[in-house]
Amino acid sequence: MEGGRGGTPPGATDVVIIGAGQAGLSVAWHLRRLGLGPGVGFVVLDRGPDSGGAWQFRWESLRLDDAHKVDDLPGMREMGLSFATADAARPARDVVRDYYERYEQWFGLNVLRPVRVTSVREEGTGLLVATDKGDIAARVVVNASGTWARPFRPYFPGASDFRGVQVSTPEYRAAEDFAGARVLVVGGGTSAVGFLRELEGIAASTVWATRRPVEFVDDPQGGVRAVRRADEAARAGLPLPSIISGTGLPATEGNLAARDRGLLVSRPMFTEIEPDGVRWPDGSFEPVDAIVWATGFRAELTHLAPMRLREPGGGVRVEDGRAVREPRLFLAGFGPQASTIGANRAGRSIARQVVARLRADEGEVRGEGLWTTGAAVGPGVSVGSGPSWCTASEVAV
Repeated sequence: MEGGRGGTPPGATDVVIIGAGQAGLSVAWHLRRLGLGPGVGFVVLDRGPDSGGAWQFRWESLRLDDAHKVDDLPGMREMGLSFATADAARPARDVVRDYYERYEQWFGLNVLRPVRVTSVREEGTGLLVATDKGDIAARVVVNASGTWARPFRPYFPGASDFRGVQVSTPEYRAAEDFAGARVLVVGGGTSAVGFLRELEGIAASTVWATRRPVEFVDDPQGGVRAVRRADEAARAGLPLPSIISGTGLPATEGNLAARDRGLLVSRPMFTEIEPDGVRWPDGSFEPVDAIVWATGFRAELTHLAPMRLREPGGGVRVEDGRAVREPRLFLAGFGPQASTIGANRAGRSIARQVVARLRADEGEVRGEGLWTTGAAVGPGVSVGSGPSWCTASEVAV
């Protein structure tokens, strides 16, 4: 089964999914499995020029073996595809872009791109999604816009006076761009580690600054604890914590070897940026020609500003993928779901809640591309089951 690309967004649909990364595609696959028709019952909008979500913009040298594990999308195995057996010699961005494009076509998800969503706001009994290609009236919106468009760069005195080059993670392209330069890499995550290892032998020198001491650990439960912390923050409407702060960096053979030879040894954060370098807490000066800010990301939620979702604590309250302040809005790939496996699991849960929300709004929905009375939507749940139909919060996931 093949699906189309491009096209003009419809004026109205039941569900709009914003973003076609792993979270958005996972929700779309589950909605299709539950009976909603792509392009009819739901529409997927993506701002990127190609398939692959944020992966299409990653640097050329990044390989799947160097990145966090990329889990398969639901249904990918029936296509005979798996990231576990993908060609590790190819750039990760090319592998993911290729697999996602084939996935979209195989399941006929009809992703519309490039389409940029400018705002989402209440409109009558539903929501209005404004885009650069026209407005779409929707009953439910699933936001899966990710974080790539909002790299976080902390404030430091003197940053605007620095005479060298400053780039954030999305702007990094290749180590060759820094050949012969003295490079400062800032941040304690896997991107920072990848940059340092790639720059070795190409940059004149590298130095690494992190906000907290770096740990290389082999802890299978670290990810579970980090996800739990992110979930607690999302439920409380607090800013989301860094996943890496709860997991540490992977104690791979390559990372440990780089640490032992002095490459992956971090220093505490500098206190000030000067025109030709940085000043350390002990008062010493470090001359640098370039600063790479690998300091993480923030969720891309600016287009949701009209919904007034922010809590006094500074975050957005989200429970099981649903925005607490707006029951017609779901956030996929947010907080504890911000990983490929987390996004896949959440896709199933969010899709069921979306279907339940639609059913609760109307009592019974019929129509081409949607579902018919009594059609199964999951184990133990069926549309048109009368008074026994459950609410969104009661759907078994």
